[in-house]
Amino acid sequence: MITRSTIGSPVADLRNGPFGSFGVTDSSARPPYGRGSLGIEVADASTSLSPSSEKVDFGNEVDFFGRPVQGLRQVGFHVFQTGENVTYGGTENMPNIRFEIDPNLNSAPIDNYSTMVWVPAASPVTDRWSPFLDATSTGYWYLTGNETACTQAARCTFEQLKTSLDDGGAEATIYTAAVGKGRDHMWIGAVDGLRINENVYDFEVGGVRTRRAA
Repeated sequence: MITRSTIGSPVADLRNGPFGSFGVTDSSARPPYGRGSLGIEVADASTSLSPSSEKVDFGNEVDFFGRPVQGLRQVGFHVFQTGENVTYGGTENMPNIRFEIDPNLNSAPIDNYSTMVWVPAASPVTDRWSPFLDATSTGYWYLTGNETACTQAARCTFEQLKTSLDDGGAEATIYTAAVGKGRDHMWIGAVDGLRINENVYDFEVGGVRTRRAA
């Protein structure tokens, strides 16, 4: 877990399974890679803050540092979504992919921090593992600091967000990469097979394994 990005007492833990709800017996009953996944649990009304919900990020603060945002080509993951999560917060109550970045915009020269956030579309299945959810072509992206027109209220595609950061100056660069959830609705589920460019990150109890994408 990225400690400074954690609020409350959420769970982001490498675990075995989940292996599907009762009656699910096909390939979607097991994690897409290996036997494990990243289990995530966040609560909504559980802190004295405003909003009162929890937040968690599980990611890497070292290996992506300094890489260009424009170099991101393939991003996405598989998710274990439940019907209960949809009840708690609707079909878009899903975990996110987040890149903390330095926008490096000519229009905001002293602004050196924002977060690129991917909000997935509704999972096509519940109570089992989803197919790969492609963050470059589904869902929407936004920046947390309103640096460009890509805001939470003005949703952008992946390419639109990257274009908005390309204003002719220095390239936007990455600080960290993470899977996260919050601060909005309660969510209990899991993620596996996080893809960033040519690498797929396989979450297992013993650690995170890096695989080459097929």
